[in-house]
Amino acid sequence: MAAHRNHRKPRRRLFGGQAGRTAVTLALAGAATATAAGPAHTEPRLTPAEIKAKVDTLYEEAEAATERYNGAQVKADAARTSLAALRDEAARSTERLNTTRDRLGSVAAAQYRSGGLDPAVQLALTSRPEEYLERAGLAERAGSRQAAAVAGVRRELSRIAGLRSRADTRLTELKAHQAELARRKKAVQDKISAAERLLARLTAEERGRYEASDGPGAGPDGAYAARAGRGTPRATVGARNARAEAAVSFAYGAIGAPYVWGATGPGSFDCSGLTQAAYHAAGVALPRTTYTQINAGRRVSRAELAPGDLVFFYSGISHVGIYVGGGQMIHAPRPGTAVRLAPVDSMPFAGATRPV
Repeated sequence: MAAHRNHRKPRRRLFGGQAGRTAVTLALAGAATATAAGPAHTEPRLTPAEIKAKVDTLYEEAEAATERYNGAQVKADAARTSLAALRDEAARSTERLNTTRDRLGSVAAAQYRSGGLDPAVQLALTSRPEEYLERAGLAERAGSRQAAAVAGVRRELSRIAGLRSRADTRLTELKAHQAELARRKKAVQDKISAAERLLARLTAEERGRYEASDGPGAGPDGAYAARAGRGTPRATVGARNARAEAAVSFAYGAIGAPYVWGATGPGSFDCSGLTQAAYHAAGVALPRTTYTQINAGRRVSRAELAPGDLVFFYSGISHVGIYVGGGQMIHAPRPGTAVRLAPVDSMPFAGATRPV
């Protein structure tokens, strides 16, 4: 065995001394260079126009996701309200059931205490047979009422079971809608965060020009109203009725309020939240989302637009404003902006509706 060990080949050293140290140094330097070059490869430099195009797309997608979130919120609220009503009704039915059970229990206890004597024996023992016969007739009628009460208990038990089953279904629906809300919320937040990271690459001047624009697809001259603020002249001439005029007046009063996705006022709004709040102030109930608001009235053409009409944009009907006349609308454009006056032609027009 010793001889066998002595004939093993010695291990070869690829590098030794200064040559080895030099090789290690070069390898480390190469790895560092590759690491430094990685992000540069994944984050190419974009021109301001390219950044604007990407941000426009992200904000348009965020607004569509916001409207889907709003729709999920409506469903969750409806399921929550229905669940609460079912639980209240079940509680009232249970209270009625318990009252009936208490009455039946008292009757049963009284019968038990009476000893349950045979009626013929009771008649034989009584000194006033006519009084006994009268009481027996009353007892028979009471027995009929008691049987009806028992049948009522059974019906109430069945009703309560049905209410609880429906409540369980509503609770399952509510949990599903809440999970959907969480997914929709994350989708909105991810889009907005991605847009903000891109905007951070712009200079202050470039970002200012972008934020002054009306919305995705708008040019820098679409900045109407960084000049427009509270106190802007209210051109409501042409409003078809007092409600439309009241909605337009509310919209003018909201100019300057920040855009907050999912908000319906009074201090902040998203696009459909603004139009819903404006018509609520006018005594008209609008649904919550853009894709339901477009069906909440009579469709009108662009040539027919009058103050108070709702104007919708993009193929997905993901944005809405309220027309105020003169080719202008008031809308809540996107995150990082405020409610403002803007040209209707600043975004791709998709249709219009007249709520009243």
